[in-house]
Amino acid sequence: MQQLIPHHAHSQQGITLLESLIAILVSALGILGILGVQMRTLSDTQTSVRRGQAIRLIEDLGERMRVNPNALISINSYISGYTPPEANESKVTVSCQSSACTPLQQAEYDLQQWKAAVQQNLPAGQSSIFLAPGETVDANRRQVGVMIAWRENERADTKTDAIDASQVRNSDGSFSAGTDDDNACPEGFTCHLQYLSVAARCAPYGSGGTPYCS
Repeated sequence: MQQLIPHHAHSQQGITLLESLIAILVSALGILGILGVQMRTLSDTQTSVRRGQAIRLIEDLGERMRVNPNALISINSYISGYTPPEANESKVTVSCQSSACTPLQQAEYDLQQWKAAVQQNLPAGQSSIFLAPGETVDANRRQVGVMIAWRENERADTKTDAIDASQVRNSDGSFSAGTDDDNACPEGFTCHLQYLSVAARCAPYGSGGTPYCS
């Protein structure tokens, strides 16, 4: 009788290596996903921090206006488009830190110093100050709009705030078309818009050297 000799199947090789490669691939995808979430969170945090800086800068401008008792009658001295602080240096003839200034000189000095602070505290920071579009009568103007713009660490065509303060709400709720580039957020920038009420109080020196009360 022929004795049957059991035949052992050839052992398969490479299964453990393949499973390891799949595990490494899945882990890598998970890590990349976590990194993507963290990078997005970091970007959002930077935007929030910079928006907070913009708010503090606008509050600083408001404090400068409140210190100047004649800010209301010098309101046009604060109006400035997206110009660098160097463009205002020619208007500043006196340093108000070391010398006494007239209300007009104080406004020009504060504007130049404030625009320099915007440029230094925000990446590619620039600002525009304009009269509130809704106030059309010069004698009734009490507010200025402040638009601060800065660049994010993203492509210019993926991050922008479509803010246009030159639009006015109509009686039917619609908005008029924008008319002034200085009242709009520049393309490719992130912006923050805020309105400030200009101080209106009695001042010892008004236009013509006479006391002034609003």
